[in-house]
Amino acid sequence: MRGLLTFYRGLCTLSNRQARRKAGIVGSRCGVCGTQSNSKPQPNFGLLFDIDGVLVRGRMPIPAAKKAFEKLVDSQGHFVLPVVFVTNAGNCLRQTKADQLAHILGVPITQDQVIMSHSPLRMFNKFHDKCVLVSGQGPVLEIATNVGFTNVVSVDMLRESFPLLDMVDHNRRPKLPSNPVGNLPKIDAVVLFGEPIRWETNLQLIIDLLLTKGNLSSVHQTQNMPHLPLLACNMDLMWMAEAHSPRFGHGTFLVCLENIYKKITGQDLKYEALMGKPSELTYHFAEYLIRAQAMQMQWKRPVTALYAIGDNIMTDIYGANLYNRYLEERVTRKNPKAVAKMVSATGSSTAVPQEEERDNLWESELALPSATSCKSILVCTGVYNPNVEVPSDASHCIKETVFHGHRDFRFDPALVEPDHIVQDVAEAVDLIFELERFVPQ
Repeated sequence: MRGLLTFYRGLCTLSNRQARRKAGIVGSRCGVCGTQSNSKPQPNFGLLFDIDGVLVRGRMPIPAAKKAFEKLVDSQGHFVLPVVFVTNAGNCLRQTKADQLAHILGVPITQDQVIMSHSPLRMFNKFHDKCVLVSGQGPVLEIATNVGFTNVVSVDMLRESFPLLDMVDHNRRPKLPSNPVGNLPKIDAVVLFGEPIRWETNLQLIIDLLLTKGNLSSVHQTQNMPHLPLLACNMDLMWMAEAHSPRFGHGTFLVCLENIYKKITGQDLKYEALMGKPSELTYHFAEYLIRAQAMQMQWKRPVTALYAIGDNIMTDIYGANLYNRYLEERVTRKNPKAVAKMVSATGSSTAVPQEEERDNLWESELALPSATSCKSILVCTGVYNPNVEVPSDASHCIKETVFHGHRDFRFDPALVEPDHIVQDVAEAVDLIFELERFVPQ
């Protein structure tokens, strides 16, 4: 895990001038490196922004986005608050996404302000030296190398070596009889970055690998458990582009893979890890980056409050609320009075949250969070769009009967209730400033 710390401790290694040029701003340093004047009141909160459906729809910027970010930078183009962009996209490098955002928003943004769904893969260094198959689209081999993998095979490479395995599209079948090339090593694990282009090809070859333990020269063994380690990024069932209605996301691909595997074997598909929102791991990364930016700004007070702005109840809101629950449990564990009160109320100490093994992976790597809350704010410019006047009371407007979250995340009505609902991201920023009584100087 030391590689991850090295990666995140490299904040601001990107050329600050280059970041500003790409944002169309000159004559200053980077957007997160400005220091707070001692005469200014120092806030103690940071902002987490989803991208699709909040700042953009497809390639089109949402008008409120620029308005919002004009309030988040000073006259020199420095961010007045720590800001992190948390996206479930996984088809490009962080630097590419930072450049896109800088162009759209007109403010300098570095890759160290961006978390992609695949960013936490740096923590899984036990797989970095193994031969892994990567599925998705875009520069998947480059992305895999960038997060630490050293021996990577793409689906196209696999298909070329075993041409008889991809048979759904008749036009892509071999014209002449052919034998497996067999020049690829045995696959040790499968990494799913995002939705692929040819679903039938990826589904077929991934199932083949799972049922042969990575050896495609052998036959399926449907009772041979456990299967290869499977790591998946981005669980979004749907996402919002330019179309009027949401489009299939990687979560839909995972639903297909899980159901095909269970139909063939009678067993549930198991994941080594699920990354991206609503995973707590992703929010812990974001909190770490918020702390790092506050340190760069030479803040004296710790960041204790996070605000997560998103458009998707099942990822953005669920994830923020889940992380808030984790933060509250940490506070409870550290507060003897709160523990005693809970024991008194329940008559049992078993109701008190206990330390869990899940904490060890990220807390040993990123240190304990300073935040004690993560509030969720839902905007109506993306997946969630009621097409009615924004309700004044959030508790009366969202009662989901169909759970669109991932299979391995249980439905909890409390986790899909946003703390606040606003029309767009500009209103969200105004609301946060009002709640925090913060006036940018």
